[in-house]
Order: sequence, then C-alpha cells, then structure tokens
Amino acid sequence: MYITMLGTGSAFAKRYNNNNALIESGNYRLLVDCGITLPKALHDHGVTFAEIDAVLISHIHADHVGGLEELAFQMMFKYGRKPLLYIEESLAQPLWEHTLRGGLVQGELNALDHFFEVRPLTRGQTYELAPGLQVKLIKTEHIPCKDSYSFLFNETFFYTADMVFNGELLTNLVQAGVTTIYHDCQLESPGVVHACLDELLTLPREIQDHIYLMHYGDALENYRGKIGAMRIVEQGEKHKV
Repeated sequence: MYITMLGTGSAFAKRYNNNNALIESGNYRLLVDCGITLPKALHDHGVTFAEIDAVLISHIHADHVGGLEELAFQMMFKYGRKPLLYIEESLAQPLWEHTLRGGLVQGELNALDHFFEVRPLTRGQTYELAPGLQVKLIKTEHIPCKDSYSFLFNETFFYTADMVFNGELLTNLVQAGVTTIYHDCQLESPGVVHACLDELLTLPREIQDHIYLMHYGDALENYRGKIGAMRIVEQGEKHKV
C-alpha cells in the first residue's frame, strides 16, 4: 500500500493544499477526503477523477469535503457515472443536508445517492475496500458535538484526519502493532481542535518514532529540527506504508 499526500496543509494554510491523500493498493486508488483544493491538487498530480475508484470521508469540514461537488458534477457530466463514496453512516445525511444540497440539487436530482454510490460504514468494523486494503473507522475527538473519524488501514497504518491529542490512543495503537502514524499537527500552542506540536512532543521516543506530521500551517519552516523524533510528511511525496 502506498500513500501520497496531495496536500499537507491546515484549513488556513496557503502554501500547502488541503490535507487530503491518495492511497494506492495494486491498481486501486482511494481518495482520503476531498477538500476545496483537492480537484486542482489531483490535476497537478496527473490523475483525473475517472481514475479514482472511491473516496473515503473523515468528517464534514470544507478542507475535507469541499471538493465533492466538483467530483460529483465531473463524474456525472464528463464521465457518465457515479463516484463511490465511503462514509460513516451518521455523516451521510449531514453531508447532504448541510454541505452538498445547495450546490448539487437540480430538478429531480435531489438526494445524495443521485450523485454518489453511497457505501455507509459502521465505526469499529473492518472493511475490505480492495485486495490488500482494509480500513476500520475509529471515532476520535475533533469538534465538540460533531462526529469525526480517523482511519486504521491494514491494522498497521493509522491516519488521524483531524483529532485532538490522545496520547493513550496512540500508545495503544503502537502496542497493538501499528507501525506508521500520520498525525495532524497544529504547530502553535494551544491545541484546541487539533493536537499541537507541544503535546505530541510529550510522547515517549518509542511512540514519536512512528509519527509523521501533516495538516500543518504555513510556518512549517520555522519548526524544522524542532519536532523531536517525529518526521514531516512532505506534500506530493509517495511513501509505502
């Protein structure tokens, strides 16, 4: 399994695209989130929407779902098919009612499943999306009273999407066999709805060794060399995980 971060930026970053990923397993391609900048980032990477097999959504913020309208319209009018959408079952209705409905509705096309092949997922269950690619959704804290999910791929790769600091969870995951963690990181303190760098630096070396930082702000260059044993995920680079 390989991952390319099409963007590594926070919601307010301007030097980096939205924190969205492309996961590849064999010939299968999965988008992890589809934010505002994703359509352009994917184009710059040389991949069309027609070459994507599915999209997996973590939560409903524009830097994670703001590109879904273009995905739906391109697939309908340019490619003539519905994109496959994996989403936790509690998020499907809010995604439609509060985010996509205003832009997508036209005539009798007035429901999420008119534009997407919706595959609801249940948290805590493991799903095989393709040969060699399994995912389990883990509910993690981000915004109060707003559901958000992180992803455990193949039992060894943990992708936080957006979450507050949870050292106990990270420790338990490593002890259970997770070898790589892609973690969102707010560089400046305090961390309110994201883990901040100061919090992540409190983790012991044996946990930091597994962590790669993403979802950072434009001040990243000021923090290179100040991140302990953790590493930085560079936008556009492809890694085996």
